Amino acid sequence: MANLLHSISRRSFLAGSAAAGAVIALHPFSARAAGGQAHLRIMETTDIHVAVMPYDYYADKANDTMGLARTATVIDGFRAEATNTMLVDNGDYLQGNPMGDWIAYERGMKDGDMHPVIQAMNTLGYACGTLGNHEFNYGLSFMDKVNAGANYPIVCANLVRGTQLAANPRDDQLWLKPYVILDQTVTDGDGAEHKLRVGFIGFVPPQIMVWDSRHLTGNVMTRDIVEAAAAWVPQMKEEGADIVIALSHSGIDANKTERMENASLFLAGVDGIDAVMTGHQHLIFPGKAFEGLEGVDAVKGTLMGKPAVQGGFWGSHMGLIDLLIARDGNSWKVIDSSVETRPIYERVDRKVNALVESTAKVEASVKEEHEKTLAYVRTPVGETSAPLYSYFALVADDPSVQIVSQAQTWYVKDLLKDGEYKDLPVLSAAAPFKAGGRGGPDYYTDVPAGAVAIKNVADLYLYPNTVRAALIDGATVKEWLEMSAGIFNQVEPGKADQPLINPDFPSYNYDVIDGVTYRIDLTQPAKYTSKGEVANAEASRITELMFDGRPVDPAQKFIVATNNYRAGGGGNFPGINEKAVVLVAPDTNRDVIVRYIVEQGTINPSADANWSFAPVDGASVIFDTGPAGRPYAGEVKGVKIEPAGDGENGFARFRITL
Repeated sequence: MANLLHSISRRSFLAGSAAAGAVIALHPFSARAAGGQAHLRIMETTDIHVAVMPYDYYADKANDTMGLARTATVIDGFRAEATNTMLVDNGDYLQGNPMGDWIAYERGMKDGDMHPVIQAMNTLGYACGTLGNHEFNYGLSFMDKVNAGANYPIVCANLVRGTQLAANPRDDQLWLKPYVILDQTVTDGDGAEHKLRVGFIGFVPPQIMVWDSRHLTGNVMTRDIVEAAAAWVPQMKEEGADIVIALSHSGIDANKTERMENASLFLAGVDGIDAVMTGHQHLIFPGKAFEGLEGVDAVKGTLMGKPAVQGGFWGSHMGLIDLLIARDGNSWKVIDSSVETRPIYERVDRKVNALVESTAKVEASVKEEHEKTLAYVRTPVGETSAPLYSYFALVADDPSVQIVSQAQTWYVKDLLKDGEYKDLPVLSAAAPFKAGGRGGPDYYTDVPAGAVAIKNVADLYLYPNTVRAALIDGATVKEWLEMSAGIFNQVEPGKADQPLINPDFPSYNYDVIDGVTYRIDLTQPAKYTSKGEVANAEASRITELMFDGRPVDPAQKFIVATNNYRAGGGGNFPGINEKAVVLVAPDTNRDVIVRYIVEQGTINPSADANWSFAPVDGASVIFDTGPAGRPYAGEVKGVKIEPAGDGENGFARFRITL
């Protein structure tokens, strides 16, 4: 294994810096550490999603907001500021852009093959890594072949082989090692070297069993994150771990439940854990997104009083936790800490400015795969007679969602045409995946009329989901739409410029159901929370729900085409789970869209305006979207959308008069 700890004495560091003609400032912990004290810096990458290059394959252009090659330059700077450093990855490295898809679907992975994201990560000297939920998108065998190329250990304490959990978590047959304890040499404030045993334990969201059930059911199970930690961390201490770092591919949520998806706050409360690396939410911690949560210091960067960090996504930030540790008898303990995230870019006057250049060795490690990915995504599959864009996907019927529904309906009708469900109407549920939000003001689909390439289809449908169909009744169709309508804030009559979108509601849970028509009454409160919990049982936002020109009968049966995530219970939509599934299709939704376009030759993605907002007297609402959407504003499928100035963080603001 490569040397995983960068260790230099303060004297040699300063001498080297002086010789180079520039002195890099040491972190205060390195500068002030006394004898028997040492500064240990833990650096985190998280949610890389195969974004090695600073390149957006969907838009087919360079992008300064992403790329492990850029983050690598920040890593070098971090190492220069500290006497002892270790680099870890917190998961979701394997899927997320067309390079990942090209490897999985075109090139494949044979035993001994190297995946480009692992090639890149191997150049950077990682100490340890863990799994994220997207590691399972292409199956367990594929994941194992990829991970075999890593020259650092990958750990996970709550992924269990087989179909049964043991009575004691320590008796579980785990897919990977639950933890590793690395023997390292650290340099203290006097320049003396000491042995330090650093333990790393990893965790994945238990919800992978829903999100990737087609790959995982019958093969593995998952344990609650905190339960697994409470079992394994004491064993790590028994084996002599001086410091324990949790690699938690799980976000931060103060609402405690069993089998939490975002359990890092309560993980930090497990005795023996010294620091928590978090991820999964694609957010920044410390940061405003977590202000006001009990047990969270969103300024200092602590969870339950322990240092924690979350470093964005796609390489946008490097997260680091600095620990000042001191000898405590025959072991070490943390006596102080600080937390920081450092970006690779900044936004000034609504423009992106790169703060670092790429590290050449990282770009060189994936040069061949990058070029082959470009050739792959540029392959044409057909034409579109109208633009495909998602700037207004949350406020009006939308062409980027429409084409997904058209393809899903076409596909499911064909598969069911000779079976027992052949006479039932087929509806289709689809949501906008690229709709700004945390992805920023450029995170939208925008395909001009004309040729459609694979990159455009991948842009329309980001995830390698597979098609499923559910058998439900009209009452469940309404509740499905009630859940989706939770993305909107309640609106008061007679009041101008009210914020329309609830920022805590993810756009991928805003399903539009095609095949029925309906209106959304914004004066009503949301019936469901963003987590699918009943908030206002008597509320009814969905009105005028019609099928074939007549009100939907609550007892009428429908087939609804969707994806494995939603059909498996993803998003906690009422009545939508595996029990309702009547078709588990072999094809990904993205492949179905490609096949649909190829068969049609030229597609017409014009939205059919099957949904709209109900009028609200004297009221108007505002929402933010990408500034590139301005040319599409105006009358959009019966909705008058007009400019309302600039939003925050590079977004443009628009107004709808209801």
